[in-house]
Amino acid sequence: MDNSLKNIISSGLASLSGIFASDKATKSVLGIDIGSSAIKVVQLKKSNGKAVLETYGAIALGPYGNMEIGEVVNLQVDDVVKALLDVMKESNVTIRSGVIAIPSSSSLIFTLSLPDKISEDKLASIIPNESRKYIPVPISEVTLDWFVLPKENESSEDNIMNKPMIAKVEPKTEVLVVAIHNDVLSRFQEILTKTELHSDSFEMEIFSNIRSSFSHDLAPVLLMDFGASKTKLSIIEEGVVHVFHVVNRGGADITKNIASSLGISFKEAEKLKRSVGLDLNSNPEVADIVRLSIEYILSDTNSVVFAYQKKYNKNISKVILTGGGSLIKGLTEKASSNFNTEVIYSNPFSKTEAPAFLEPILTVSGPEFSVAIGLALRQLF
Repeated sequence: MDNSLKNIISSGLASLSGIFASDKATKSVLGIDIGSSAIKVVQLKKSNGKAVLETYGAIALGPYGNMEIGEVVNLQVDDVVKALLDVMKESNVTIRSGVIAIPSSSSLIFTLSLPDKISEDKLASIIPNESRKYIPVPISEVTLDWFVLPKENESSEDNIMNKPMIAKVEPKTEVLVVAIHNDVLSRFQEILTKTELHSDSFEMEIFSNIRSSFSHDLAPVLLMDFGASKTKLSIIEEGVVHVFHVVNRGGADITKNIASSLGISFKEAEKLKRSVGLDLNSNPEVADIVRLSIEYILSDTNSVVFAYQKKYNKNISKVILTGGGSLIKGLTEKASSNFNTEVIYSNPFSKTEAPAFLEPILTVSGPEFSVAIGLALRQLF
């Protein structure tokens, strides 16, 4: 793409160019997901055309900020670096290069509707100007990347992770735009430098999630990424993000509500959240607290889904749950009843080869590692 990314690439900094492209590799690769409460790493290698799981691991960030495991923390770069080095050591990571995910909550993702017959070179000047209305800071303080959404009659298996498709003449051209504050990019670049890790690109976590969670889904799918601090909603059709929305409530908020209501510690509340979830038979009081939080998230999600259905005249065919915060007992049943459609957990490890005895563990922990696996897969295929 002919946009501001070229300035970043030429200056030697990591870029967002990986959002809509993928590099090929045959050696070991590393995916690094630095979240608000934990860091996850996954190391893969390619063997006989398949992704082989070499190692993976996670580490909670709470203790590095004198907080509990599972709590949302805003650490200094040096503390993040220490945590990253620790999890790499504990997981026996053997390489010093990889790709880091940029949290979707640290960016703006929106769609612009532009007149047709605009040449691609003119988009470079039009999109920054049109984006100003969505971005609350000076345009010079952010890095932009964009993707021209394919029209209905252009539908194919080409998707957001492959070569962009140029829309045919229609009344409007829709463009997906990603804006990330330069300070965020600088922070992640500093983390790379201090850990002595090499990376030629960053990638938005939503696109890593798509790569690891989707197969060949053509109909619209709702991806719900339950993080510790926020829940990210994406509606994807043929691999292309048409809607993105952030709900300012996540797994840590549910734990806090339990702790506050019952007068217990965050640590105790976290255990109850995971063991009880929405199971009224296990503990009605805890289940009711969890239910209220989940219903808040589902209510916000319903508004997003309804707006999509109204705009595109299409229904959601399936819901995929991902993120560590989604591992709540009874959530799939609750969501299925709410959306009246199939609800499943992301199973990103299914795209890798691993020892059979690990399969039960990998299936359960898969949603937590969707982003890290997606980052690694990007470098292999």
